[in-house]
Amino acid sequence: MSVTTTNPPLTSRGIPVDPDLRILALSSFANRFGAGAVLTTSALYFTRQVGFSATEVALAMSVSAVVGIIVQVPAGHLGDTRGPRQVLTGFMVGAALFSAPPVFARSPWALALLLGVLAFFERGAGAVNQGVIAQLATGGRGVLFKAYLRAVTNTALALGSVFGGAALVIDEPWAYVGVFFLNAAFTGFAAWNTSRLPHIAPHERAAGEPRLAVIRDWPYVVITIITGLFSLHFFVMELGLALYISARTSAPTVMVAILLIINTAAVALFQVRLSRRADSVEAGARALVRGAWWIAGGFALVALADRGNPWLAVTALVAGSLVHVVGEMIGSGGQWGLQIGLAPHERQGQYQGFAGLGFSVLAVVGPPVVTYFCVDLGETGWLALAAFMVVIALASVPAARWALASRARYGVTTHSG
Repeated sequence: MSVTTTNPPLTSRGIPVDPDLRILALSSFANRFGAGAVLTTSALYFTRQVGFSATEVALAMSVSAVVGIIVQVPAGHLGDTRGPRQVLTGFMVGAALFSAPPVFARSPWALALLLGVLAFFERGAGAVNQGVIAQLATGGRGVLFKAYLRAVTNTALALGSVFGGAALVIDEPWAYVGVFFLNAAFTGFAAWNTSRLPHIAPHERAAGEPRLAVIRDWPYVVITIITGLFSLHFFVMELGLALYISARTSAPTVMVAILLIINTAAVALFQVRLSRRADSVEAGARALVRGAWWIAGGFALVALADRGNPWLAVTALVAGSLVHVVGEMIGSGGQWGLQIGLAPHERQGQYQGFAGLGFSVLAVVGPPVVTYFCVDLGETGWLALAAFMVVIALASVPAARWALASRARYGVTTHSG
């Protein structure tokens, strides 16, 4: 008689069943709650209250983005070889200590320095955390738990932005300073909470193994490039859509906020459900393709919004955003399936840190590209971006097969789910 075994459910009443995953979820919620408050207020605080120009603030943020790119892979490697839990807690403590100081910057260079130090700890913690998730969310739960975390962090960002919005209404220096200290307090709680995670044994390098082996793993490099380029759709809908609405459509600008609420609610409600079929490398590639077709359909609908009629514009924007968010959720599951599934189990920190580079680099180069296609080219640009998304996703299928074959050839043990 054969016995069928099934994995235990990931959550019960919306809470992770596994106590270690509950700790990770709580830390992520606390961390992103504070971040949501700061993201809502920081740009206006530094320009309106401190007196920096928009260019000076953007330059300081660019410096922090570059620091984040540099630190990710070494931080993930450090977590693998020195113990993920201890390294994660250390980075989180650093992030807590340096969350508030930027509010006191009174020169652009001081702001760039403080944001750079903060990015070192925040992005380092993020890279190590991805490795911890892959180590603890075993038994095919990796993709589903990342989907669950995305719903949690979206909710936390939205709730945190309410506190940021209150500071904007008060519009006094003490209110903005309070937001930065609120972020520091929540980050400090998250740091303490990570210390409750179980010890994860470090994995020393084998004799002759390169220090950063992921850089020489060409199949994984190609997959990272593909998933990074696929992430362009996030910048299209977060930046390009807002600029497109104000510059080329007759829709009211309040639609920017309405569409953000629609996206946040959809992700919170359906991300886990739409990621269930992406729990392996092959399934991840297929999910990326399915997601790309939905995203392309969403872009094509949004492209109709610049045809003059306000009601047509609003209808096209809402319909396009709804179609896009379905593709966003399916495609995100595909990205996670590829990134987790192809990484050696004992090098998850290093590999997930490298996987995050695709998004981080795009954060530097993506905005001008998105602005050109979405605003300067208008409808033609949106259709070109739709085609680009499908082509990139289709490339992931043979790339995933190549990557799997390379692991089978060398007997590399990877992470399932």
